Amino acid sequence: MSVTTDRIRSGRASVRYGRGSLRSGNGGLRGGGGGILPSVGAGGGLALAQLANSVGDGAFVVTSALFFTRVVGLSTGEVGLGLTVAWLVGFLTGVPLGNLADRRGPRGTAVLLALTTATSVASFLFVRSFALFLVAAIVYACSQTGLTAARQALLAGLVSPAERTRIRALLQSTVNAGLAVGAALGGLALRFDTSTAYLTVFALDALSFLIAARLLHRVPSVAVRLRVKGEPRLAVLHDRPYAVLALLNSIMLLFMPLLSLVAPLWIVSHTDAPDWVVASLLIVNTLGVTFFQVRIARSVRDLRTATRSVRYAGVAMLAACAVFAISAAKMSAWTAAVVLVVAAALLTLGEMKLASGAWEISFGLAPADKQGQYQGFFGTGPAIARMLGPALLTAVVLGWGPIGWIAVGALFLGTSCATGPAVRWAARTRTVSETDQPLPVEENAA
Repeated sequence: MSVTTDRIRSGRASVRYGRGSLRSGNGGLRGGGGGILPSVGAGGGLALAQLANSVGDGAFVVTSALFFTRVVGLSTGEVGLGLTVAWLVGFLTGVPLGNLADRRGPRGTAVLLALTTATSVASFLFVRSFALFLVAAIVYACSQTGLTAARQALLAGLVSPAERTRIRALLQSTVNAGLAVGAALGGLALRFDTSTAYLTVFALDALSFLIAARLLHRVPSVAVRLRVKGEPRLAVLHDRPYAVLALLNSIMLLFMPLLSLVAPLWIVSHTDAPDWVVASLLIVNTLGVTFFQVRIARSVRDLRTATRSVRYAGVAMLAACAVFAISAAKMSAWTAAVVLVVAAALLTLGEMKLASGAWEISFGLAPADKQGQYQGFFGTGPAIARMLGPALLTAVVLGWGPIGWIAVGALFLGTSCATGPAVRWAARTRTVSETDQPLPVEENAA
């Protein structure tokens, strides 16, 4: 479908608190036939693309540490330093690459970044020095960060505002399913523990991104808009309310290392639970998000319900932290296991509630013509959580014991309650004249 027939109708565009969508007169981008691009087809295409590369990612995550040390020949210190530097650079490039998606088209940008990701993963098959590893890791991190922003912008352009959170939940469930399959494949490579097995996993990961690039190329293109003369190139960096919301979201995302790092260390050092419980917590999380994320996202329809969902996330996370604290009490191994599984379930509920609300907030408060750079900025939260979370949370939880868990839970609750006022502040700044918006032009074919 050509996008040159898209029209922007005169009137006023505003983000309304309580309705939660960026509304443009009679409805924003419309195709040549007058109807909004079908969300089912667009969502299905995006889901298939993310399923393809999430399978490869799952295998990559499970095997990468051993691959870099045993096959590439790096020390654990070199791997840690290289990945830290790479993700720091990726963090800094998220907004510029998101802006590239706004100006050159999100579909073409997503395809390009999927190809550069495939190239960087494939290069790991041949690098055998720290310098080349660092270059490949930086390209990988930048490509992954930019790809996330471009896909979010593509979703925003293809799907009507009322459907974005639901489709985003579908994508998240698909990603989790793909990661689970990929992790199982990575587990097979660990079982064989040979260079050939690890090389095969990385080759499959590179292939998965080539497949994703092909699938993204088949998704319809969307209109891009020319920048208004005198407008800041990276307008999101001047949007203080949105920056506050991105900061609050980053704090909430500190839950990310809890199940993968903090809980395993807590289980072996402070509880009587058997070691296999560590794996069961990750299984509970993966299955929970895969089967229930879409259902939970249905309750989010606008900014008001989004802030409520984030607030419920804070309550669930506080409850989860309290249950984790209880697991340190004297009890049988099986009782401790059950308590920890309950804690993981509550944390997973909080994760799903947070994600549902954050998606609506990040999309609904971003200008329609700047979704790429805004999603790139909001998407820095996971990178911040991964950089600061491990050291901060292990020090607080393992150092303070049960009190540390309660302190972390209180942080989540307080941050979730602060989100509502921040959303209302941002919503009050979102009224603009639609005649000030630049005209759409056709996205360059990728």
